[in-house]
Amino acid sequence: MNPLLELKNLNVTYRTAGGDVPAVKDVNLRLDPGDTLGIAGESGSGKSTVAMSVLRLLPKSARVEGEILLDGEDVTTMRWGRLRAVRWAEASVVFQGAMHSLNPVRRIGDQIAEPIRLHAAKPPSGSEADARVAELLEQVDLSPARATAYPHELSGGQKQRVMIAMALACRPRLIIADEPTTALDVVVQAQVLDLVTRLVAERGLGLVMISHDLSVLAATCARIAVMYRGEVVEEGPGAGIMSAPRHEHTRALAAAFPTIGDRASRYAPATSTPIAPPEPAKEPAEEPEVLLAAHDVRVTFRDRAGSRVDAVAGVDLEVRRNEIVALVGQSGSGKTTLARTLLGLQAPTSGTVTYQGAPVPASGGGLKAYRRQVQLVLQDPAAALNPRHTVYEAVAEGPRIHRLPGDEREIVTAALEVAELRPAEYFFARLPHELSGGQRQRVVIAGALALRPSVLVADEPVASLDASVRGEILGLLLRLRRSAGLSALVITHDLGLAWTIADRVAVMYRGELVETGTVEEVLLRPGHDYTKSLLAAVPNLEAAR
Repeated sequence: MNPLLELKNLNVTYRTAGGDVPAVKDVNLRLDPGDTLGIAGESGSGKSTVAMSVLRLLPKSARVEGEILLDGEDVTTMRWGRLRAVRWAEASVVFQGAMHSLNPVRRIGDQIAEPIRLHAAKPPSGSEADARVAELLEQVDLSPARATAYPHELSGGQKQRVMIAMALACRPRLIIADEPTTALDVVVQAQVLDLVTRLVAERGLGLVMISHDLSVLAATCARIAVMYRGEVVEEGPGAGIMSAPRHEHTRALAAAFPTIGDRASRYAPATSTPIAPPEPAKEPAEEPEVLLAAHDVRVTFRDRAGSRVDAVAGVDLEVRRNEIVALVGQSGSGKTTLARTLLGLQAPTSGTVTYQGAPVPASGGGLKAYRRQVQLVLQDPAAALNPRHTVYEAVAEGPRIHRLPGDEREIVTAALEVAELRPAEYFFARLPHELSGGQRQRVVIAGALALRPSVLVADEPVASLDASVRGEILGLLLRLRRSAGLSALVITHDLGLAWTIADRVAVMYRGELVETGTVEEVLLRPGHDYTKSLLAAVPNLEAAR
């Protein structure tokens, strides 16, 4: 059988002001029709460069050497007209950020129809295009009526399904999916992966999937190639790569996403600074103090039709001193609305939020003082930091607003040191774009720590980070809990994260807390059907097999 896609001695070099930078070195990969290939690696490993080179989507600064054979035809030597015909019709791409890839002011149906009108051998009539759009929406398990919707009216999973429908529009034989499930919650991720797997099986498509999550690739792809510093360091069957990785980097990727129930990974994220195991549990003389609590909190909004919608429906939740609580649930479950209410950013419709037993003030100096004690760590560090402010300015902003006593430079230095950015002076003048993703997240955490809070509310703190960086940030949170007695409410859809660092888990569904308890109680012996469905959706080695 002739391969659908074959890369022979592929090298990609980027021309920069500082000289040539090799991004891909002597990569050789093969994909047969109906086969699935996963490419794993962290940011900078070269995996996306390999994928984008297939359809010559790299910037002009890239120099490509070697052969890229698509159905035996070398893409690198194609004329522009032939390349344009190949794109969408023979091979298409599902890009990572569906929200950023879709036009916010055009209806979904028009966007799906666009590649059909531009790349079909015979442009369809209006009714033919509409019929094809309806067919594509049904293929990705969306109602044809959604064709009239705008992107902002769809959930994250629905937008990703639209991207898949667009990729299928011209009936290509090869699909390249670049991190198609990043930032999706575990249930939607499972649905998208099931959809992709079904389409590959039914239509005999070739699939190249890119991800830093080995468990996702192992559950979806027959073979996996692991890239590190531009090279393929390991290649083999998906289940074998996950269960018995040979290369050190592959082992690190596998360790970054531990199996729920693996005792060795409790309080032990994959980090370059190993964390001492916790001391044997002792019966406390009395329960730790409740720092932050929600008492029958309800937050109600009105939809377009004027109907009342309970985003938070009578929630009771406690965060005690020296405790990490994981708040888990799907997108739309109410997690972020509850967090905003706890922080005083959203007024509850009813119920109360208390800090150390006293109601949180609704406004004024009391609310300002409270926010110094309870600090927020946002999901996307790049968006949380002002791109024109140095690290020093970013960390110093909070102490200035709250007029914290003491020497400002010493406060900033101490915060950066605690956030493990050492030596602190080295980072003072750096701008956000000059930092790695993990360093940016540490700066965000340092900005919160500069106010010496008692509680951190961390909203998906590692969702956008690489596998190894994820472990370092989780390790930092654990060390802060042990060294500074810091409590944390970690909002996440990642049950593996909850298993690794949390003491207790609260499961939220449709605005309600349906299950709360210790990590072992909730994740190993779930009582609610929704918790069981979340656990069943987690990609794992058994699914890969």
